[in-house]
Amino acid sequence: MGFRGAAFGGGASAGLRLRRAALVLGLLGVVAGGVCGQTSPARAVPAVACAPDLAVLSRADGTPLARFSIEVAQTEADRARGLMERSSMPAGAGMLFIYPTPRTVQFWMHDTLIPLDMLFFDAAGRLVSLHSGARPMDDTAIPSGGAVRFVLEINGNLAKRMGLGTGTVLSHPAIPNAQAALPCAD
Repeated sequence: MGFRGAAFGGGASAGLRLRRAALVLGLLGVVAGGVCGQTSPARAVPAVACAPDLAVLSRADGTPLARFSIEVAQTEADRARGLMERSSMPAGAGMLFIYPTPRTVQFWMHDTLIPLDMLFFDAAGRLVSLHSGARPMDDTAIPSGGAVRFVLEINGNLAKRMGLGTGTVLSHPAIPNAQAALPCAD
């Protein structure tokens, strides 16, 4: 799968630039309203542009953190195989494991040749736990730390460098908008 860019940056799409401009204008309106003694209505968190082959990570307030071009492991066979026997993975790539219902899971690195970070998300896409730097070929169980529905595997130690952690939210079309912490745009 092609690299889509690991972080939001200079090559932002027109839609992203418009959302950023709207956010700045909205914040200016809140400040101006506060200065004049007016109260402003609560700002709704913007919906996220999603695609089946894209994992979008943001802060809970909608601030973009990272985007990964992903392969999806949705069947039992795909989840069992995962990223085994691969000698490399582009920096902006990953694999999203999707389970039909929330459950406690364990991962291991049996026959996995590259170090990985594992991000465990609940049914709404909120980060439950993060395991950084899983060692290649290690059969030690890596638990999810609670019931999860999604697991994103990315290159090892990348999560820390990108500032991913507490408060990180996943947006993906597999998360129904009605329950998503940050829903996808229609």
